[in-house]
Amino acid sequence: MSSQPLVLALPKGRILEESAAIFARAGYDLSPVLGDTRKLVLDCGPIRVLVLRSSDVPTYVEHGAADLGVAGSDVLVEHACDLYEPLDLGIGVCRMIVAERADAPVDDRSQMHVRYASKYPRTTQAYLRRRGLTAEVIELSGAIELAPLTGLADRIVDITQTGETLRQNGLIEHETICEISSVIIANRVALKLKRERIARLLEALALS
Repeated sequence: MSSQPLVLALPKGRILEESAAIFARAGYDLSPVLGDTRKLVLDCGPIRVLVLRSSDVPTYVEHGAADLGVAGSDVLVEHACDLYEPLDLGIGVCRMIVAERADAPVDDRSQMHVRYASKYPRTTQAYLRRRGLTAEVIELSGAIELAPLTGLADRIVDITQTGETLRQNGLIEHETICEISSVIIANRVALKLKRERIARLLEALALS
């Protein structure tokens, strides 16, 4: 078992680069994942990296195809996976918000039929329950800001860093649901079978 590499699932995009920088400071060279390559499995010394869509990272870790992963807390809340979250990396920081058209704000006290559009239907439903609101939730996979502009939805639930995209599309924030960041996630079985190596890695990352 000790001869097998730790398998790490990383999301494509900006978080891949930020994760590689943190691992480098911790003494783990993941630079091969940053090269001009279409390879999705890369061996980086004692770590084998899987490069995945961000929404797939928790699934690979939960089912044991990867020992560890880096995932946004928004994805983890939405998918409700059975995973251990030992370390917040403090990267990919943003907010999950409710937004609406600046020129057509929703009156929550009215009896109108309200529709919310989001890539996060579970999270949206949970938010509505907490607020005691009844609304239709429409699941979309991209261009969420377009939904209120076309009349598809009255509000959206999405993530934002600066709010600039919202402003450029005539939207305003109604409420912040939660703060988001990227965390290390771990498979519960791997934590037992590869405990010492994972503990060393986590300690190095925490100190980096």
